[in-house]
Amino acid sequence: MKIVITSTGTEIDAAASPVFGRCPAYVFVDIETEGENHPMQFEAVENPAIAASGGAGIQAAQFIVEHGAQAVVTGNVGPNAFNVFQSAGVPIYLFGGGTVREAAEAFKAGELQSVADANVQAGMGMGGGMGRGMGRGMGRGMGMGRGMGRGMGMGLGAATSPTLPASQPASAPAASREEDIATLKKTADDLQNQLAEVMARLDKLQEEE
Repeated sequence: MKIVITSTGTEIDAAASPVFGRCPAYVFVDIETEGENHPMQFEAVENPAIAASGGAGIQAAQFIVEHGAQAVVTGNVGPNAFNVFQSAGVPIYLFGGGTVREAAEAFKAGELQSVADANVQAGMGMGGGMGRGMGRGMGRGMGMGRGMGRGMGMGLGAATSPTLPASQPASAPAASREEDIATLKKTADDLQNQLAEVMARLDKLQEEE
């Protein structure tokens, strides 16, 4: 059985990577070849999607499926990659930390837990945040009288990872930066529209007084 393990290097004893879409390398291991006189057979491949401008998780997942992996061992997986693996019938198992060899041995021993869904949001593997404040203050601070300033600054300069269970690394796989930006912009627009409706109703009620 061939499995793939996300890795920080191309050796069997390299540290396993908690990141899926933008990890440095993937190590394909044939866990059925290891024996007393037979070392674990593996093939390490540098991640072809690590420098992708967007959609790294999808590209990496497709690469792994085409490479014949029957299971994936990683620290975190986002929804885009998860959907590719689910469609291909390739299960995903979480590994909390250690070397690639240890991850393979844990899988072989049945010690790893499979996931039924993505365990991080899309776009969480892009590094330390996007650093693009989306301040859209609409500037209707009405002080003591009407007290509902409409400033809606949504500074996103220090993006934080979601809280994960202690057994899972805080790092996350990558997805499209463009998708992440579009989602955040839509959220900001929706909030502004909701606030505009609230202010319009408030103005109407105050005019009726």
